[in-house]
Amino acid sequence: MPKTRVQEWLLIFYSVPSHPVSNRMKIWRKLAKTGAVQLKGAVYILPATEEHEEFLQWLIGEVKTMGGDGAFVRTAEIGTMTDVDIRRLFTMQADQEYNRLEKNLDVLERKIQGVRKGTKSEEGKRLAAEAAKFSKEFEEAGKRDYFSSPTGQTMRKRIQALDAALRETGKRASAEAATVTARRLQDYQGKNWATRKNPFVDRMASAWLIKRFIDPKASFVFIDDRNVASLDNTTLAFDMRGAAFTHVGDLCTFEVLVKSFGIKDKAVKKIAEIVHDLDVKDDKYGKPEAPGVEEILAGIRKTAKNDTDGLERGMAAFEMLYQSKS
Repeated sequence: MPKTRVQEWLLIFYSVPSHPVSNRMKIWRKLAKTGAVQLKGAVYILPATEEHEEFLQWLIGEVKTMGGDGAFVRTAEIGTMTDVDIRRLFTMQADQEYNRLEKNLDVLERKIQGVRKGTKSEEGKRLAAEAAKFSKEFEEAGKRDYFSSPTGQTMRKRIQALDAALRETGKRASAEAATVTARRLQDYQGKNWATRKNPFVDRMASAWLIKRFIDPKASFVFIDDRNVASLDNTTLAFDMRGAAFTHVGDLCTFEVLVKSFGIKDKAVKKIAEIVHDLDVKDDKYGKPEAPGVEEILAGIRKTAKNDTDGLERGMAAFEMLYQSKS
């Protein structure tokens, strides 16, 4: 019979001078943020992982700089406690955190259930922002839920249902507020596409979408808003006031292009949600990767030789993002 793999644990022992109290609180907060369970006094326990070992090495070093002392050991046994007993302690701690969040979830659910078809888009956006904030708090708590608490699993299902209700509300509001004209690809080939200078998220993403899915021979130029009206038939403006393709309702230019040309690609849909969150800034989709994408594009914008270089590098970034989502 094969041996059952035993869960290993990290036991932490430390002491710091009683003054200043802020030092003791600092160490306690760091342990709490990691999800360590307090066994007694200044003795804590964590599941044994490389990440936790590295964290404890730094923590003990910090304790010693405060004039204290400490150590940690890796073990498969904790006195008279079984693995089941220890896991139960972690689950109880996770449940306490979820229970603190539950009241806010109850309130949010009631608000969303009260949304009617005629609700103003501003109210929908506010609720979406509240839901996104709550989801982030829940995910943060989930990082400390090492053994999949049933309470957490139930709460995740409620959040998913809440998110679906918000999306449905958003779809209704968008359908009422945003009418996007359907376009034929064959009418938009070999065109010059004009946009504002110093391109960033929506313009970079839209240019990539145009070149990748709409007009493979597209070329791009940069103009001022005041020149849109003077463009000839061979040049189309996007993401500018008065442009052929720009924001409609709460849709960003990228979303308008996707809808105009009926692009059904699943990876494009995922990118559209990221671009929306970054450009419209309403946290409608709450995409966790959005800040990272924004930082990369900001780096491109800062280091670009000129607008053309910045746009091309931004398009290359979106191509890589597309490949990762496909």
